[in-house]
Amino acid sequence: MINIAVTGAAGRMGSKIIKNILEQDDMNIAAAVETPDTPLEGKDIGEVIGVGNIGVEITPANKLEEVLTKVKPDVLVDFTIANAAVKTIKTASINNVNLVVGTTGFSDEEMTEIKEAITLNKVKAVIAPNMAVGVNVFFKVIKDLAPILSDYDIEIIEAHHKHKRDAPSGTAVKVFEIIAHELEDESKKTCVYGRNGLVGERTAEEIGMHAIRGGDIIGDHTVLFAGDGERLEITHRASSRQAFVNGVMKAVRYIPIAEKGKISDMADVLGLK
Repeated sequence: MINIAVTGAAGRMGSKIIKNILEQDDMNIAAAVETPDTPLEGKDIGEVIGVGNIGVEITPANKLEEVLTKVKPDVLVDFTIANAAVKTIKTASINNVNLVVGTTGFSDEEMTEIKEAITLNKVKAVIAPNMAVGVNVFFKVIKDLAPILSDYDIEIIEAHHKHKRDAPSGTAVKVFEIIAHELEDESKKTCVYGRNGLVGERTAEEIGMHAIRGGDIIGDHTVLFAGDGERLEITHRASSRQAFVNGVMKAVRYIPIAEKGKISDMADVLGLK
């Protein structure tokens, strides 16, 4: 049985993850964590998310180390916000708890802190900007196409719901990194975030990045390769957060065979490397 702690437990992703864990024969909810000032402290997480009493009380994040020491989960799953997730990852690592992290928006400095904590404490971790299986196949397709279409103009367009805090999305940033890495022309690595005003002609070095926010869009990502007389668009659309949750279940099951002290990604989980 894999015992799992979930942070952001009552949120959009956290609650869905918990519901799916409860449906698995090989997984168990060990802890449910919410914000430090949560009014839900002490309430049963099952009651809060509408599945009935499951015997797991909500713990505020300022008591995370206390609950990890008490219940000793095998894995902590985090889908929260970047600054909170960094603290959570450090605390979990110190307490020898493995990690599955889908939080996005980490700065370079925060990623350095995360890598140091995981390496120093030799825990296993899967960290990915998008855990949907289809998105990670999308990454592989883009990786293969980029060098073939290196002389085409490349634009990245992403769309998410109005509540998303970071822009561009972690998935879109990952797409840019993949394309930039695969291009033979090293100069073609300039990311241009939107355009405004009299910006002049598009240069060959640009990779455009555009973020759309509105309504309840779960997550759309498109890479446009535009040439003279034709264009090719590769798109992934998520119609439900269940796509991400399915990936989380795969990532949790991958943890036992993951390498200690290393950050794995969904390409490792899915065998796409």
